[in-house]
Amino acid sequence: MFRLHSLFYLLPELWRTLFTQPITIGFPFRPLELPPYFQGKVIVNPARCTGCGLCVRDCPAFALKLERESRDKFKIIYYPDLCAYCGQCETSCRFEAVTLINEFIRVTPDRDTLMQAIVERGEGYSPSDDQIAKPTD
Repeated sequence: MFRLHSLFYLLPELWRTLFTQPITIGFPFRPLELPPYFQGKVIVNPARCTGCGLCVRDCPAFALKLERESRDKFKIIYYPDLCAYCGQCETSCRFEAVTLINEFIRVTPDRDTLMQAIVERGEGYSPSDDQIAKPTD
């Protein structure tokens, strides 16, 4: 009886699988189309960043690091290889300085080339329009 039940379940599934199109993507052979809700690369608007460290504190993957020399002199370092792309840093930022954009991080065998300082601020900082990070399309 059990064998007959299994057969009746398996045959429609087999039929459906044989005569439907595959749902996989053809990435190496065709361009990859990302969905609009894809969360990728982390960028920071340095004009809005105050160095409060909430994004660093709330990052579950420890992908952000705050190096502070004084109250007005700090650096936020981003490690994309550790990032879980969960968006918690964007949610935690009260000043809307952190954003996840729809872009991949390119692979590399050297971890030091991935690490980047996304905000560097020294004493006497005054933001200009060319220092404001904008999402790229």
